[in-house]
Order: sequence, then structure tokens, then C-alpha cells
Amino acid sequence: MLIKTKLTDPTRILTLANMISIGRAVLAVPIIYTLRDPALGTTTFSLIVLAVLSDALDGWVARKAHEVTHFGKWIDPIADFACILSVISYLTLVGRFPGWFFVFYLVRYVVIALPAVYLLNHDHFILSANWWGKWAAGITALAVLVHIWPWEAFPWMQDVTIYISTFLLSVSWIVYFKTFFYTFKEIR
Repeated sequence: MLIKTKLTDPTRILTLANMISIGRAVLAVPIIYTLRDPALGTTTFSLIVLAVLSDALDGWVARKAHEVTHFGKWIDPIADFACILSVISYLTLVGRFPGWFFVFYLVRYVVIALPAVYLLNHDHFILSANWWGKWAAGITALAVLVHIWPWEAFPWMQDVTIYISTFLLSVSWIVYFKTFFYTFKEIR
């Protein structure tokens, strides 16, 4: 007997919203490819805007279609991380982005991912993105843009976007650890 899965089943994986998230992670490849050739600046800009818009679109689609899934809650921040870290890695390697931010971004993600995976394995805990992290991803994308195309009229924009992003990522990190702390307390 074939059991039909409901659209509202949170265990589904293959949904439009999840495919949008996966597409965002894959966009890192053409973004980096176009960054290598300054003549493709418009294409690079368009791809980055598409990645940023997909971050808002996947959540909207999931809520509208009643397809908020456990996998979607995981893949959304992973897609953000994969796309942003890939582009930042390239920009850092070519000397156009601060190395300290690359290290901070990577360490923050790993330190959040480890307890999240532990809790998933021991308590079926599903970590969702928080609004601080969403804002941080958006500001980090803006920081990437102003490092790719520095605004001559506003040379301070590179530093300001990096510091605002660092602040938002730090607050998000604290919010995640607060969630972990209370979850660990409940399962003990």
C-alpha cells in the first residue's frame, strides 16, 4: 500500500523551498567564476542579487506552501554559509577581503554546528535560523558587494559593513548558545 505524504509533513525533503536553498549554495560556483573576470561584473552582481533574493524567497515559499520542513530549517543556513564562505574565501585569497573575518565566520559556523548536530542526534533537535543570523547574512552579502565594487564616494563602507556584520553574527551566535543551553538543560 502506497502512503501519500501530506504537503505539511515536516519530514519532506523535496520541496520547492528546499530546492531554492540548494540552488543558492550552488550559485557560489558561477559567482566565483565571474569574479575572476572583471568584464563579467554585471553578471556577478546579478548572481549575488539572485542569491540574496533566494534567501528571502525560500522561507516565503515554504510558509506560503505550508512546506516548512526539518530539512529546510537545516539547509537554509547551510546554503547561506556555503555561498557566503565560498565567495569570501575567494576574495580573501586574492586579497580583497579581510582574512580575520573569514576565520571568524568559519569558526562561528563550526562552533554553532557542532552542538546543533549533537542535539539532533541525541534529542531530535532541529535548529532554526534566527533573525539576527538572517540580518547578518544580508549585511555580510552587502559587505561582499562593497568589497567587490568599492564605492569611491564612501570608502568607509567596507569597514562599516564588516563591523555591522560581525556584530550581528556575534549576537546571533549568543542567541544560538542560549538555545543550546536551555535545550541541554531540558535533556539532562
